[in-house]
Amino acid sequence: QVQLVESGGGLVQPGGSLRLSCAASGRIFSVKAMGWYRQAPGKQRELVAALTSGINTNYADSVKGRFTLSRDGAKNTVYLQMNSLKAEDTAVYYCNAWILVTGGTAFYDYWGQGTQVTVSS
Repeated sequence: QVQLVESGGGLVQPGGSLRLSCAASGRIFSVKAMGWYRQAPGKQRELVAALTSGINTNYADSVKGRFTLSRDGAKNTVYLQMNSLKAEDTAVYYCNAWILVTGGTAFYDYWGQGTQVTVSS
């Protein structure tokens, strides 16, 4: 019923920039929150940035000042602008959204398939 399609990952040198996009599609009635998580090899998945209730944006301490999350509500799309990338930002980045589908009665948690971000010289 709902798909999250991610794009924008790739290989970048330290200090470089990337922009990730995530578009939600399907029978969407309402989106309560959208954001990005990441998982590095051997580590647990962690929050990178999330926009909740269309107002509040939460960032992991490790990305504050470097990453910016924005949303196009009309398109149910979020963007993660990543600047000053470091090797430790290397991970698979997953889009996440809490969505109420048309005709549904509760918000559910949806995930994208993930996009690889590699920061290396």
